[in-house]
Amino acid sequence: MSLVYLQRGLTLAAAIAALLASPATQAETTLRVPVVSRTIFYLPAWTAEQQGFFREEGLDVKIEVYDTSEKIFHDLRAGTHQIAIASIESVIAESYKGGKLKLVAGIAKRPPHFVIAQPEVKTFADLKGKTIGVVSMNEGTTFFVADIAKAGGFKLEDVKVEAVGGSPARARLLKERKIDAGLQPYPLSYEAEAAGFSNLGPIAKLVPDYQFVSVMVDEDWARANRPALVGFLKALRRGTEYMFTHPDDSAALGAKELRTSEAFARRALEDTSRMDVMSQNLSLTDASLRRVFEVMQQAGALARETPFDPTRFVDESYLEASRR
Repeated sequence: MSLVYLQRGLTLAAAIAALLASPATQAETTLRVPVVSRTIFYLPAWTAEQQGFFREEGLDVKIEVYDTSEKIFHDLRAGTHQIAIASIESVIAESYKGGKLKLVAGIAKRPPHFVIAQPEVKTFADLKGKTIGVVSMNEGTTFFVADIAKAGGFKLEDVKVEAVGGSPARARLLKERKIDAGLQPYPLSYEAEAAGFSNLGPIAKLVPDYQFVSVMVDEDWARANRPALVGFLKALRRGTEYMFTHPDDSAALGAKELRTSEAFARRALEDTSRMDVMSQNLSLTDASLRRVFEVMQQAGALARETPFDPTRFVDESYLEASRR
């Protein structure tokens, strides 16, 4: 073999070796990440996916849309899924029974929902005797029904509460007139208004500072996979920042992932900012966590004498590491 061909062969081999060593082709850690519906507070994750932020951390993140949180918790415990973004009440309740799920970052620090009802329902008072659909009997929108009843001047026992699943299920059942009302996040609330349903106002007026959606993991998995979790949170923070600083890109991605119009997606971003719904640095605040805890006590999901101890269900060490 001539010297020229040998040099060319070595150059080609070096190029191939460099390509194989590049971040884009290095072995990646696969993470299956369930979310509970297609709503605005999951847009940072879709943004991080689209912009390649997860990939830059050596992660192959597969976001899966569920319709209930209960299956999410089951899959986290079973180890088939590694990181979830969902409502937090079950995590808190289980933490006082030896549960191993932990909150590691915050997403929505107040509920972005509006109370959507059948067209003939014009006020909270009109909901007396009606059926209200909620995600499940153990979390999320269930705990806001008591606040709705109080605003309407009646008791919780004066309405029928049915566990029907996430926001898409509530939207469908409203159209089928199988429920009279349900809390709907935007852009589903915008679509409901456009279809003639009544919007009785944002639930945040009745229930401010409520840690609605957070990032959660099984603590045993987190300890064994710390670099992957820290990398995930770093990418998610970048996705959150990008979401708020690139409104045009975010509206286009929002329209795709939320399965709505670009105009509704842009309006959702504007309302998110205006109502200060999301924690842009992913922090979990004491006020928002304490409010969840108190509402759960009032609903009987926690005993009244249970002490508020966030160390049982929160571990922000991974989030802190992601900021370094």
